[in-house]
Amino acid sequence: MMKAKLPTWRAFEGPLTEQLLREPGSFGLGQVPALVKPDATTTSVCGYCSTGCALNIHLREGEAVNLTPEAVYPVNIGMACPKGWEALEPLGASDRATTPMYRSSRDAPLKPISWPEAAQIFCDRMRNTLNNHGEESAAFLSTGQICTEEMALLGSFAKFGMGMRHGDGNTRQCMATSVMAYKQSFGFDAPPYTFADFEESNVIVLIGSNLCIAHPIMWQRVLKNKRSPEIIVIDPRTTETAAQATSHLPLRPKSDLTLFYGLAHLIIREGWVDQSYIDSHTSGFEAFAAHVKQFDPKTVATVSGISKEVIYQLAKSIGTKERVSLWWTMGVNQSYEATRTAQAIINLALMTGNIGRPGTGANSITGQCNAMGSRLFSNTTNLLGGHDFANPTHREKVAKTLGIDSARLPNGPSKAYDQIIDGIERGDTRALWMIATNGVHSWGNRERMRRLMAKLDFLVVQDIYVSTDSAQMADLILPAAGWGEKEGTFINSERRVGVTKKVKRAPGEALADFHIFRYLAKTWGCGEWMDRWESPEAVFNILKELSREKPCDITGIGNYREIDDAGGRQWPCGEGEAHLEQSERRLFEDGHFYTKDKRAKFLFDDVQPNPEPTDDSFPFTLMTGRGTSAQWHTQTRTGKSGILRRLYPEDAYIEMHPTDAEATGLKANEQVWIRSRHGQATCRLVVTPTVGQGQLFMPMHYTETNRLTHPTMDPHSLQPSYKACAVRIRKLLGR
Repeated sequence: MMKAKLPTWRAFEGPLTEQLLREPGSFGLGQVPALVKPDATTTSVCGYCSTGCALNIHLREGEAVNLTPEAVYPVNIGMACPKGWEALEPLGASDRATTPMYRSSRDAPLKPISWPEAAQIFCDRMRNTLNNHGEESAAFLSTGQICTEEMALLGSFAKFGMGMRHGDGNTRQCMATSVMAYKQSFGFDAPPYTFADFEESNVIVLIGSNLCIAHPIMWQRVLKNKRSPEIIVIDPRTTETAAQATSHLPLRPKSDLTLFYGLAHLIIREGWVDQSYIDSHTSGFEAFAAHVKQFDPKTVATVSGISKEVIYQLAKSIGTKERVSLWWTMGVNQSYEATRTAQAIINLALMTGNIGRPGTGANSITGQCNAMGSRLFSNTTNLLGGHDFANPTHREKVAKTLGIDSARLPNGPSKAYDQIIDGIERGDTRALWMIATNGVHSWGNRERMRRLMAKLDFLVVQDIYVSTDSAQMADLILPAAGWGEKEGTFINSERRVGVTKKVKRAPGEALADFHIFRYLAKTWGCGEWMDRWESPEAVFNILKELSREKPCDITGIGNYREIDDAGGRQWPCGEGEAHLEQSERRLFEDGHFYTKDKRAKFLFDDVQPNPEPTDDSFPFTLMTGRGTSAQWHTQTRTGKSGILRRLYPEDAYIEMHPTDAEATGLKANEQVWIRSRHGQATCRLVVTPTVGQGQLFMPMHYTETNRLTHPTMDPHSLQPSYKACAVRIRKLLGR
């Protein structure tokens, strides 16, 4: 078959096209007009992390052949990390999923089938499960890696079309804490900052955030700050970021909530609060001030391992400097008391008036490229567009916008990820649809996860590779297109909507997730209701209308072309608003929040003991985190790049302090055996003073890591705690 010239803006499919969705069983090369020349350059937002960099995609005969960072995009300003430079490489991997595959029984091998067969099997088996066991018996687990329009289509088809009650995303593992903290404190999930604040601060406090490694472009924005800022890193490890900071506070693991309450105690005691701001824009301060009286410097120093003098100096910097920004990532979010810890950070910003002004804010940095899209439009924790499932007015608005009966909308949010997984053990969850995530690798207590996946009646995995741990356990594999092979929008950490474009053809019969969802919906029998959801941009227009008059209003944001030409646009962006041409905007400049009384709330709680304490049998605390800027999460994509593999050790390793290595008789580079209360693993030992005594560190990228971790949940966000697991370590016998 002659290779067709490929468009670079509007979506095109490989051997299966929109024609397949209209005429099941028919295959062909659908064409739509190209909007840029085949030998040209176009831009696209990167599909890895939440920074949301723009990349120049260089085309030859309509196909992407190379890329460079976009020089004027307001996010990355001509910079890209190693993952961005290599973003095209994983698309050519030999283990791409190129055709649907099915196994007739759990012991049978996976065999290729046609798309019509796959769609019918999916619908028959899912419908049988729901009919026989109820609306809670089937669920989906999605991701922050697919486009916003795809998330919305998935959540709408599954819940309004199939009648599936529950679905969650792997964003539960990274951002649920920040979502809940902002909702409770501000009245809406609203990160207040813009990346320009990195360049405007006098004091930058990074908490549980190895910015150099996890978000290197954001670190470059810090380095552009011309105010000679004080950079303070709060982290148990001497990370790459800590090594470059003005000061590093190596607190004991999970003593952060005590530390932040202690800082608040000192700021109040010394009179460094902004009382005018507190009185005008907040509620609950008096009760909070009474609560933190017990966290005197001596107590906090004993718990945290940080001296009273250092604690005092940090409190003084936060309380007296003009522009203070506080930033956190997974070191805070992935904890058993994470929501209250995040809110303790928010409280510090509120009590000192460090919010709504340049260079300030209580700023959560998102993990995945479209975690923010998932937070607003996945139809899981909230009804589409930040609405409340249980609010009758919200339900009517959404139903009217979509043209469906409000009775088809669930009256409550989904079960969380852990509740869906625990339901398998009880027999409540019997069928699971996993989209663009490798849960068998990434969820804590990996061996239990594998056991539960094997217990399911029906496991569907929709992904770009057949080799993932999850795909290898699937009954049905649906081959999906990856980044660069489809179009849509992502929303980054600073609330910026950016456009990602299709610049390569997906291999074989792989389809964009968007078209997979449409095809399954038509096969299911959703009929005319889905006709409006005909393209990603058509869905984007629906989402704009759903967002109307909500804090995340994007009714005035424009079309894909206008968003792209503007360098992305941040929400809120309502119709008729005058800020469309502003490239950087922050929230709460007027001191008004999204609560009923427009005041931010001071929220707090008693400090809780670590549910995974060390003891004589498990004397070390295992911490996990990102190990390199060259790898992403479980290495599903980045592991396909030869260059990125060479930038990072191929085999798993664990870091240990020299004093601990000497005491245990362990030597650098020898193979060691690690055991937790949940599992065991082997890896290579790295001896380094960057970890504290009694602590170990293992990167999250290896399959070995989640054989050890435990999915203890924060009670408010239901986010798992990956950061402080008790383990023991020994030399591997026979080595």
